[in-house]
Amino acid sequence: MEVSGFITYAVALGIAVAIPGPGVIALVARSLGAGYRPTLPMMMGMALGDVVYLTAAVLGLAYIASTFGMVFTIIRYLGAAYLLFLAWKFFQAKPETSQFQTQRAQGPIVSFLGGLAISLGNPKVIVFYLALLPTFVDLRSVTGLDLGLLIGLTFVVLILVLLPYVILAGRARTLLRTPKALRLLNRTAAGCLTGAAVVVAAKSA
Repeated sequence: MEVSGFITYAVALGIAVAIPGPGVIALVARSLGAGYRPTLPMMMGMALGDVVYLTAAVLGLAYIASTFGMVFTIIRYLGAAYLLFLAWKFFQAKPETSQFQTQRAQGPIVSFLGGLAISLGNPKVIVFYLALLPTFVDLRSVTGLDLGLLIGLTFVVLILVLLPYVILAGRARTLLRTPKALRLLNRTAAGCLTGAAVVVAAKSA
């Protein structure tokens, strides 16, 4: 691939990720409810989901993926169930100890796998890699080295775009420490996560 191809891919991916969707909403809500540090594994899991679809598209497996509709439906529902689980935890958490409860209730591995499920079941991600990617990247000319560079570029772009959402939401939580404010944040996070779960479960690729 030429340098222009990598630039085009990075710009297109950045724009697609920056547009708020179920994944961004889930990250912001999670960071609002528990802080930005517990949200980082979830963000990395979502990034890995993008890499899975990128690799599938480059290796010419898009047509295979499209034939396993039931598999992606199950993954989508698992992601939605995970979001509903988080929503319930935030909704019932006591304001005085909500941050510590949510961290104990969910470790980094569970958070990472939850983010992966959300990404793999997100129609927006599926459409970008399996339908839109071939329109601005010549997949037939991608070499092994190119794929490695694309994977690294994917992680960099996703972190640069998503991390500000996560950090700003986490800081908003630390600035509002009164029980009333924390209760409102928890309920807001629960509502956002529930909405994201509905979107993930209802949409199809």
